[in-house]
Amino acid sequence: MDELLSGLRAAAEATRIRILFILSHGEANVSELTQILGQSQPRVSRHLKLMAEAGLISRHKEGNWVLFRLREEDMGGALARAIVSMLPGSDAVLSGDIARLEDIRSRRAEAAARYFRDNAPEWEKLRSLHVREEDVEQAMVKVAGDLQIRLHVDLGTGTGAVLKTFAGHAGQSIGIDSSREMLAIARVNLEAAGLRQAQVRHAEIYALPFPDGFCDLVTIHQVLHFLEEPGRAIAEASRILEPGGRLLIADFAPHDLDALRTDHAHRRLGIAAEQMSQWLARAGLSLRRHEVLPPPWRKEGTGLTVSLWLAEAPSRAAPHAHSAHDLEPAP
Repeated sequence: MDELLSGLRAAAEATRIRILFILSHGEANVSELTQILGQSQPRVSRHLKLMAEAGLISRHKEGNWVLFRLREEDMGGALARAIVSMLPGSDAVLSGDIARLEDIRSRRAEAAARYFRDNAPEWEKLRSLHVREEDVEQAMVKVAGDLQIRLHVDLGTGTGAVLKTFAGHAGQSIGIDSSREMLAIARVNLEAAGLRQAQVRHAEIYALPFPDGFCDLVTIHQVLHFLEEPGRAIAEASRILEPGGRLLIADFAPHDLDALRTDHAHRRLGIAAEQMSQWLARAGLSLRRHEVLPPPWRKEGTGLTVSLWLAEAPSRAAPHAHSAHDLEPAP
């Protein structure tokens, strides 16, 4: 009872109710909350501190940022969500808060899109600054295991490098990207490699243009750290997997290279194994393998470790065998 009363007391203030409502739409940092609420940073920080101590929200540090979200578990998280569920969606103050949140997200998305446009021709060079991409891609093939792939979908395909890596193991392949500039480069690369079974198309990672159970392998290579909602992207990837299908993710392990956020539009400074496990579990996937690839040249304060995760969808009755040709041609 003490925990419940503590949570109720911590939430019993108008600004704190607004903060809970904002965080129910995704994580945010203090600066963003200050902009949305129109209040000073010390005041907002105090509200956050009180609610974190009461177990309503959680905080985690990434480089120079501290990000807040509603707690996932325990009574505090359940209480926070119960409070949010009782708030009227028509409330003018809350609606204004969400409009400002969406504006912040829109500006972030524009910055990321601008980054991709500006760096599309140099993308391969930028990626080579970290763990050798050839090593990562070959490790992905090894981790994927039995490579009898009917249909491979690569999310955030970029230059099409992962499509090329798995081309010898997949009957058909489709690469998805939201950047038309990157798709133009991917098409050139695939054509040059003579990979006629591979195609790329423009789509959003949160709303894939495929039916449920569409493919038997989804790959997400160095994409999640750019996203506002990685868990949502994983859930969408899970949706298009056939029973027993596999999701293979490659991304950076947690690091402190804050320049990647300011200079290269990284939303997250790597992904912790515990966080990934939670996202996979919520998407209904079972983690099968987790491997770590440290850079051979690692020095203090430099170098990035890459983590690989292989997850599997539950097995059920065999689905209809979809084909890439079931879809309209890529634009």
